[in-house]
Amino acid sequence: MRGQPITRYERERIEFFKRCGWSIRKIAKELCRNHSVISREFKNNTGREGVYRAHKAHEYAQRRLKKGRKRKIETDERLQEYIVSKIKDEQWSPEQIVGRLKKHPDPEMKRKGVSHETIYQFIYKGEGRFLGLYQHLRTKRKRRQPRYSRKYRKTKGNKPIQYMTPIRLREEKINNKTEFGHWESDTTICENKGQALSVQYERTIQLVNITRVQNKGAQETDEAIRYLIETSPKEWVKSITFDRGSEGALHYNLRLDYDMDTFHCDPYKSYQKGGVEQMNKLIRQYISRGADLSQLTDDEIYEIQERINDRPRKQLNYKTPNECAKDIRKSLEVVHC
Repeated sequence: MRGQPITRYERERIEFFKRCGWSIRKIAKELCRNHSVISREFKNNTGREGVYRAHKAHEYAQRRLKKGRKRKIETDERLQEYIVSKIKDEQWSPEQIVGRLKKHPDPEMKRKGVSHETIYQFIYKGEGRFLGLYQHLRTKRKRRQPRYSRKYRKTKGNKPIQYMTPIRLREEKINNKTEFGHWESDTTICENKGQALSVQYERTIQLVNITRVQNKGAQETDEAIRYLIETSPKEWVKSITFDRGSEGALHYNLRLDYDMDTFHCDPYKSYQKGGVEQMNKLIRQYISRGADLSQLTDDEIYEIQERINDRPRKQLNYKTPNECAKDIRKSLEVVHC
């Protein structure tokens, strides 16, 4: 009976037991209900004269159910405008919006707290469903996916890669994300074969670098990572973790040329570099799987990269990766001075 509304028949029994002088706990046990449910029933649906009558109690409950209760977002116009603009214009997730309001509030949005679940309810069941806000979420699902409902997907084996260092030998400071400069790399492809995106993700501040590559080959990935290293401050890239895909086959050249470490995930366990895997999902919010990358300019890809880096992150106390990167650049300049 948990979670089910009280029926008219139950209310008639409650009235009878009440007239017999039964206690709330005894009535609840007889109806297989929690005693707090019965207590709340008496509190909410007892008449003004202080007498509980089943038919009147049922009328009160039905009237309250029809009237309903509007969500906070639907009654606060300023808050609703803020949430809709962040979802539509910035593609922020509900959790990012809530965290940003709490940790770094807008001067005009003081005391505008709301939970991410309330925002999801607004998107899928409230007025937000008429605005098509789900199209601006990461997964673009028309309906919310139940938890633990993902289907198992088989993976294909890859050719062996030479001179690999297994991920189990990676230092604890990398695993615990206590030192900046350790990246994960992956390649995002679209259904239209040809060009792809080489994606590098920094584990500590969640900074992302996106580079267009002509194919998923190892040479293209090697050049993309070299460009990241050579255009970044010194000590910006200390290690990179790959999966067993062929695009990481030339990793040993990076080790030799830049005196850095490279690691590889265990077979069929790309989730061991889960940061960049989640980043690929976020990129899909801007570039769909069926997109033709040749139709996008380099400036447009860079703009997508920066929009992602300007999204607040929960693990960064709702600061953005770009804000954290700016602080690190300043600290590196001080050290080298």
